[in-house]
Amino acid sequence: MFGGNYNVTLPLSFDQLDDVVVVAFGTQKKKEVVGAVTTITPSELKVPSSNLTTALAGRLAGVVAYQRSGEPGADDADFFIRGVTSFGYKKDPLILIDGIELSSRDLARMQVDDIASFSILKDATATALYGARGANGVILITTKEGVEGKTKISIRMENSVSSPTRNIELADPITYMKMNNEAVQTRNPLAPVPYSRSKIDNTIAGTDPLIYPTNDWYDMLFKDYAMNQRFNLNASGGGKRARYYLAGTFNQDNGVLKVDKQSNFNSNINLKTYQLRSNINIDLTKSTEVGVKLYGTFDDYTGPVAGGEHFYRLAVRSDPVSFPAYFPKDEAHQHVQHLLFGNTQDILSNPYAKMVSGYRQYNQSLMLAQFDIEQDFSFLTKGLKLHALFNVSRYAFSSVNRSYNPFWYEVGTYDKLTNEYTLTPLNEDTGTEYLDFDHAFPDVKSTTYIQATLNYNRTFNEKHGISGLLVFLMQNEVINQPQSGGVPYSLQTTLPGRNIGLSGRFTYSYDDRYFAEFDFGYNGSERFYKSNRFGFFPSAGLAWHVSNEKFWESLQNTVTNLKLRGTFGLIGNDAIGSKADRFFYLSEVNMDDPGKGAVFGLDNTYRRDGVTVNRYGNPEITWEKSYKTNIGFDMSLYNKINIVADVWKETRNDILMSRSFIPSTMGLTTSVVPKANVGRAEGKGLDFSVDYNQQLGNHAWIQGRANFTYAVSNYLAYEEPLYANEPWKSRIGYNLTQQWGYIAERLFIDDEEVYNSPAQNFGEKTRGGDIKYRDINRDGQITTLDQVPIGFPTSPEIVYGFGASFGYKNLDFSIFFQGLGRESFWLDIGRTAPFITTSSDGQQLKNQVLQAYADSYWSEANPDPYALWPRLSPSSHPNNTPTNTWFMRNGSFMRLKNAEIGYTLPQRTMDRLRINKLRLYVSGTNLLAWSKFKLWDVEMAGDGLGYPVQRVVNIGAQVSF
Repeated sequence: MFGGNYNVTLPLSFDQLDDVVVVAFGTQKKKEVVGAVTTITPSELKVPSSNLTTALAGRLAGVVAYQRSGEPGADDADFFIRGVTSFGYKKDPLILIDGIELSSRDLARMQVDDIASFSILKDATATALYGARGANGVILITTKEGVEGKTKISIRMENSVSSPTRNIELADPITYMKMNNEAVQTRNPLAPVPYSRSKIDNTIAGTDPLIYPTNDWYDMLFKDYAMNQRFNLNASGGGKRARYYLAGTFNQDNGVLKVDKQSNFNSNINLKTYQLRSNINIDLTKSTEVGVKLYGTFDDYTGPVAGGEHFYRLAVRSDPVSFPAYFPKDEAHQHVQHLLFGNTQDILSNPYAKMVSGYRQYNQSLMLAQFDIEQDFSFLTKGLKLHALFNVSRYAFSSVNRSYNPFWYEVGTYDKLTNEYTLTPLNEDTGTEYLDFDHAFPDVKSTTYIQATLNYNRTFNEKHGISGLLVFLMQNEVINQPQSGGVPYSLQTTLPGRNIGLSGRFTYSYDDRYFAEFDFGYNGSERFYKSNRFGFFPSAGLAWHVSNEKFWESLQNTVTNLKLRGTFGLIGNDAIGSKADRFFYLSEVNMDDPGKGAVFGLDNTYRRDGVTVNRYGNPEITWEKSYKTNIGFDMSLYNKINIVADVWKETRNDILMSRSFIPSTMGLTTSVVPKANVGRAEGKGLDFSVDYNQQLGNHAWIQGRANFTYAVSNYLAYEEPLYANEPWKSRIGYNLTQQWGYIAERLFIDDEEVYNSPAQNFGEKTRGGDIKYRDINRDGQITTLDQVPIGFPTSPEIVYGFGASFGYKNLDFSIFFQGLGRESFWLDIGRTAPFITTSSDGQQLKNQVLQAYADSYWSEANPDPYALWPRLSPSSHPNNTPTNTWFMRNGSFMRLKNAEIGYTLPQRTMDRLRINKLRLYVSGTNLLAWSKFKLWDVEMAGDGLGYPVQRVVNIGAQVSF
């Protein structure tokens, strides 16, 4: 409805209630669905982006989604089904594409052109068949297959211009130096200032910029926009025996980093993605069909060594006035073969040198091969079918960094009269003129999956509908994934991960009015001890099609469809730990710990390493369990408006967490904290969608859609101290992403007020202009006991979207708005506090000043107790850095997410051109935003110094033959 390919949708009719909906391991008629399932027409997910996950927010009821970065290759949106109801390891949903479990990254690479159906499974009956994998909901996608008929070819071509939705504004270098001097003297009036009056005056006068530099790192590092291209070609058709769907995709995504022509390589982001898909179906007999699906996606990436986000951070955290990015070659350095990068004796961060001194390459590939066979046994008994599937997939990732060590120079001598200077090298022995390399250990994954389903579906006497489904599945996964800390692989990561399961669904319907469903999953996982290795997860649901009752006939013209639904069930989750930490029933013992060694013998020359317990085994660790309840209804009004609404509640038990207190009398190693299934959480909320479809005469149509999701969660049980006198410190009853901090009343007016207020002892002297906190427990001092729940959760509790499409003859227009609410975030004080210095990769970072801070800060000349920034300081002041309400911001926003206008050539013109359809369109995404927060794109929340979310303007063409 909002994508690049339009199909006019006529209003819902009674016949459409017999349409099928893709559900777990099969399909059901829409009127028979008991569970909470959200479906969307794939074309509605079409946005001018190579990343499908960026289209999810606000499009699907029950999905909470937001995007924190716009960097190509790292711009996946975070998304959850009905929010987050666990504080364990895995919180994201199960993603199945053609029945095969894949990652969110693989979902991001999907092409809307290739998708036949897109479903979200939300409640117990909808997900029960996935047993141990379905606790966090399921995203279910099927790809297109060929249909009998002539070959149809479709081509889509797009070219986009992307640019940041909002750039951070920094104070000018003169203000930066003056404020730095003020920061030093306001804390210690006798301390020397970092910038002399002469340097400031010469900088203002524009004296030689090599001696008195004013680096605009943003302008030096980044372009205003980038150009991206996307191309997709697919062909489908077939005869009576065989059908095919073939597709190929090429996407080119570029970054906005500038690359100086003085380098002989390009370190800007250049991501090429190639995809191939082949779905073949062959009827071996009238009752036997086989299918082969082949799919491959390949990424070739070149970009900066540390990623694009790193340089956006460096642009804000690098000194702009101490040295130029580089010096031009003077007479003394005419014959050197390297750039003369500027720096100081302290080796400060030079982001320009960092950007042009190397690049990173990675190659990523995913290949899947699938064979399935379906046998119709109707010749034995009507409605009986057997389907079997075998799939193998291979994933590989490898990367290499190539870089050189820059040569640093500083001004040695400077003659003010002649404006001549000499350069002094700072690292003659460590700089290099060649590209060295560093490679990471390959990341390789191999998966084998087997599935068999037996399905029975039959109606007796035109009133009694009975269906049954049994599913057997087995998966083996081997991952060789590098670990953190430079460790290539570990014993646990190289061991296979295995799941086995038997699932079933049984349904009964009477006269298309009453529906009942029972589902179960019986699953086994290698993660648990043999007594807990298998789990049984049942669910049940009922539905009443009220509008099919005789007493409803008088309302049929108004409420054309009404169905009430209710479900309850138990779902499991075995992903309670990382791949490197999953066999919790086994102890982990280091038999060769030199730190625990001992020396023996008369001359103390015989030494043996000691033994250390790294983890204590716990055979009682088991599945994380989720009890889900859902009540909903489906309604159609006037054959034009469709409403689907659900209210739900979930209780998550046996969440794995570390024990908070182990008595020393147990004799356990104090540094090893055992884990157990002691956590409990609860989630509840509602979600609904409203669709409107109407044909306006013979030439016009209108469509509308709105979605709303409200999802909250809270702790029910959490290992923590007993807060008898400070109940506000307990997590129980609060959201899983709730933050605790100090309530900031305002800034201290002066030192006298500090002396007459509860003591704030954070390690350094508190002064006028520092943040004043509230003494919650009234003990006369500010301590951690005064920290209370503040703000909304860091994950939004409300996500919504609404839009409309209009068409008149060959012209169409669509618009879509998306937003979220009840979310808080905090300014990153460590990265935005002016003049704070830290070290990174052997270089010293020094924060610049945000323009917003320069416009509003407490000073002795203007002691504003409500200024944005507290009293300046040349270093991080511990009084102002703890989590508090002063730097808390509301993350709510609404944005014009997408808009598109298209024109389809008249049929007579297309007939002359011998094409079936040609549509030209212009579209855009992230075009406008409304929010109280103005420092950066509010959707990035507290990580606003990263690679910005992108605004995209796109032109495209869709042609079919």
